[in-house]
Amino acid sequence: MKSYLQQYIDGAWVESEGGTVYQVIDPSTEQPCTEITLGTAADVDKAVAAARVAFESWSRTSVQERLDVLGRIMTEYKARMPDLAKAMSQEMGAPMALASMAQAPTGLAHFSATAKALAAFGFSEVIGKATVVHEPLGVVAMITPWNWPLNQICAKVAPALAAGDTMILKPSEEAPSCAVILAEIMDAAGVPAGVFNLVNGDGPGVGAALCSHRDVDMVSFTGSTRAGIAVALAAAPTVKRVHQELGGKAANLVLEGSDLAAVLPPTVAGVLANSGQSCIAPTRLLVHASQVAEATAIVKSMMEQTKVGDPAEMGQHIGPVVNKAQFDKIQGLIQSAIDEGATLVTGGVGRPDGRNAGYYIQPTLFTDVRPDMRIAQEETFGPVATITAYADQDEGIRIANATEYGLSATISGDPAAAAKVAGRLRAGLVTINSWSPDIGAPFGGYKQSGNGRENGRYGLTDFMEVKTITGLPGDVREGKPAEAGA
Repeated sequence: MKSYLQQYIDGAWVESEGGTVYQVIDPSTEQPCTEITLGTAADVDKAVAAARVAFESWSRTSVQERLDVLGRIMTEYKARMPDLAKAMSQEMGAPMALASMAQAPTGLAHFSATAKALAAFGFSEVIGKATVVHEPLGVVAMITPWNWPLNQICAKVAPALAAGDTMILKPSEEAPSCAVILAEIMDAAGVPAGVFNLVNGDGPGVGAALCSHRDVDMVSFTGSTRAGIAVALAAAPTVKRVHQELGGKAANLVLEGSDLAAVLPPTVAGVLANSGQSCIAPTRLLVHASQVAEATAIVKSMMEQTKVGDPAEMGQHIGPVVNKAQFDKIQGLIQSAIDEGATLVTGGVGRPDGRNAGYYIQPTLFTDVRPDMRIAQEETFGPVATITAYADQDEGIRIANATEYGLSATISGDPAAAAKVAGRLRAGLVTINSWSPDIGAPFGGYKQSGNGRENGRYGLTDFMEVKTITGLPGDVREGKPAEAGA
């Protein structure tokens, strides 16, 4: 079992002040695989103080200095990719092929995209008689989830570094090892002491202390809507910026008359990838009534051909979900669909055949799903798809929008026809005949799926303050914009 019992604060690995040891469970075996120390408010105080001191110098670095640091981080990151992939495979159940080819590389891609955005970023502009400048925001608290752990960590760490901010990261206690390895990468890359700090912990302990801390200027949170509400409430008394990417319940609107054999496989793949543990998984298939039977046959075949296997092994299979709590939640949602009258086509409650241990879910498909059913409203986070029939396009769009979420939506069908529909879907991301985002384009949600954006230029902007300056001498105001911190 791996032991990571120290916190990374002010450029050094230090003992926790009063923390408790927590064992991370391998979801494929239900046995402990890693132990960490759940930190305390005292650890948070030390990390925030270090970040506050470091901000004074880091915020004044030039763009080139920050680009140099990002470059060194990417070099170190590439060398640790196998370690990062193995850690995620063991702790959150990603099969090694997915961990090696998607989970680990997405973190590196965020650093690369952020470096490009930083190099091209315009830090000031003239508006009338004023000069508007972008400046470092301050000390940022980052609270990240377990499902795509490095993707979400690096989507915050990279732009915060590029913006000139300092930070304290609290990763999920269910998948902490990749964050520890990232701290080692930061250290090896020469990130100045106090700029990046890591405090392992849980939400009620470290998370709450970060959100309410007076010397934290911003909280960037990715997780459930329920937890996001708690974050916002804890942050409200100090009126800090709250930046959130929350839950989703993406529709897959299948346009009438589509070639289903061509358009469904690449979009339904998003229900199965990462064992369904993606906030943009397009689980709600909305199909014209005339094509429901054909769509059901295609998706049923996909579900039944999907192998469920050991995440430590290479191959094209899905692994378990992350822990018992998630397993039980998914089982409960599957049972609720049965109880509410949906038709179970394949899969169902219980583990797949031959699996007596581990948090494995059967790839599952329901038809005859009404929009008001729990399975159509609540985020499942497992390899479970539903099919709901619609009579005409307007009804299909209404059903697609009829949830409290608005993170993403998918359209399957002719791209030209889809272009006419995309603007009517209330979601921050609309994908056509695919399900994944572009890592350089803004990502974030409408409604209860959050606020703010990540990725590329938009993500960089969200980690900055905007200042208006009036009365500057004309030659300064009209001159070439200076770099932030220069």
